[in-house]
Amino acid sequence: VQLVESGGGLVQAGGSLRLSCAASGFPFDDYAIGWFRQAPGKEREGIACISNIAGTTDYADSVKGRFTISSDNAKNTVYLQMHNLRPEDTGVYYCAADRTRFPICSIWSDYWGTGTQVTVSS
Repeated sequence: VQLVESGGGLVQAGGSLRLSCAASGFPFDDYAIGWFRQAPGKEREGIACISNIAGTTDYADSVKGRFTISSDNAKNTVYLQMHNLRPEDTGVYYCAADRTRFPICSIWSDYWGTGTQVTVSS
């Protein structure tokens, strides 16, 4: 099983990034995929989740209207498009897979990637 994040980097406030999460080794279509982030000194939080079964999504209030999660089931890849980035969006971004039909960002997800760093400068 692998989840590999990519697309992180350094961006100025107001800029955009697109993160990718490439999955392999498990039945992707049966899982919900969540994006989490962990800022320095803070707990890991779920920010955007998608159910590959139902096609439904859910977002944390802090990213609603700025971030969009999408899934390409043919490529077993989930994307996080981030616009209007803010310094407080800085952190390590992880994707995780949970076997559920609901778009839930569960800290108890079955599988996790190793993360990609996003840094937003002011």
